[in-house]
Amino acid sequence: MRYWLMKSEPDDVSIDDLAAKKTVAWYGVRNYQSRNFMRDQMQLGDKVLFYHSSCEVPGIAGLAEVSKLAYPDATQFDKKSKYYDGKATKENPRWFNVEVKFVKKTPVITLPELRSHKELEKMRVLAKGNRLSITPVDPAEWEFITHKLVK
Repeated sequence: MRYWLMKSEPDDVSIDDLAAKKTVAWYGVRNYQSRNFMRDQMQLGDKVLFYHSSCEVPGIAGLAEVSKLAYPDATQFDKKSKYYDGKATKENPRWFNVEVKFVKKTPVITLPELRSHKELEKMRVLAKGNRLSITPVDPAEWEFITHKLVK
C-alpha cells in the first residue's frame, strides 16, 4: 500500500463534493510525473490526503482512497474542456486518471501547521518550488498526520 497527497481546487472538486458523490474521477492532471504516479504506481486501496489548493486556506481537508485504477481521462478528448489535448487520441491517450472514494472530512490542516512539525519537514508538498498536484507521502508522514493531526 502507498500513500499520496492529491491536490484539488475546491472550486472544481472539494472534499464536500467528494463526500456528496462518494467517488470522483481525478481528471485534468496535465503533468507527466503526476500522470505517471496515477498510471504506473497507484493501486486499489492506496490512501490519499485530499488537499485543497489555489484557495483562501490551502491544506489537507480530508482523507480518501483509490477506488479505481488508471484509465484514460475523457477530458483530453473533449474540445469544450479546458483540459482538451489535441495531440491525444483514443488509440493513444496521453492523460489518465484514477478514481478516489471519500473516507473522511477533517478540519483543514494548513501549510503553516504542516511546516510546524519536524516529523513532516521532508514532505514533498512542503518543498520549495513543488507544484505537483500529486505527491507520494512517506508512511511515517501518513501515520503522523492521521494519528496526531486529524481530529
